[in-house]
Amino acid sequence: MNFISVLSCLSMLLAAAASQDPKPCVAPPLMSGSFTVMFGNGLVTSIGTISFDAFGQKVRVRNYGTVGNETFALDQLMIFSEKVYYEIDWSKFSCEKKALDTTFTPMHVPKDAKLMGQAFLGSSSSWGMGVLVNTWHGDLPQNGKYSTVFTEVGCIPLTYTAYTPAFGWTTVSTYNWVLGNTNPMDYIPPFFCAKSKLEETETPDTMFTALESLAMKTKKEE
Repeated sequence: MNFISVLSCLSMLLAAAASQDPKPCVAPPLMSGSFTVMFGNGLVTSIGTISFDAFGQKVRVRNYGTVGNETFALDQLMIFSEKVYYEIDWSKFSCEKKALDTTFTPMHVPKDAKLMGQAFLGSSSSWGMGVLVNTWHGDLPQNGKYSTVFTEVGCIPLTYTAYTPAFGWTTVSTYNWVLGNTNPMDYIPPFFCAKSKLEETETPDTMFTALESLAMKTKKEE
């Protein structure tokens, strides 16, 4: 096969790949990164770090944020396989154990998500100037809506925006992702959590409602 034939075959393969619609995807199973969050219709802003382990179905989230004129710090260990999460206060060496809702996690594109569109962040004029992304949207429980952006290559999460009548708007932006986790202790509850008993609630929390709850508690204490 000559060089022209090889190029012709390669062009056909690329054209076939380009003609396929993007499909819902799952992020790499082990990731660590940073994020910013705004929720409560702009009342609360937060920055933090996240470690994600899809194999063990565990997430560690550390937040530092503001609500009004008050600041808060929150360390959460979410164990999806056990449907519980720990809210850790290192200043008091205290730990609260609460029920966790596992119906949705933002580290993948849900199978029922609908494609909104595909675009380049930055520029497609030259290599390294931009990244190809897919924007998805769908429905949440209690008449909610969401949209989320993932990279076409690697399925790396970039942004997540949601609206529910109960909690208003939530916007999450992620960055500085690296593949893998460097600290296995991130997924083990601190020793002082051993005596924590599961708090009974009517509705299990999600990552976002847990933040909302803490923010409202901080707001009342102003």
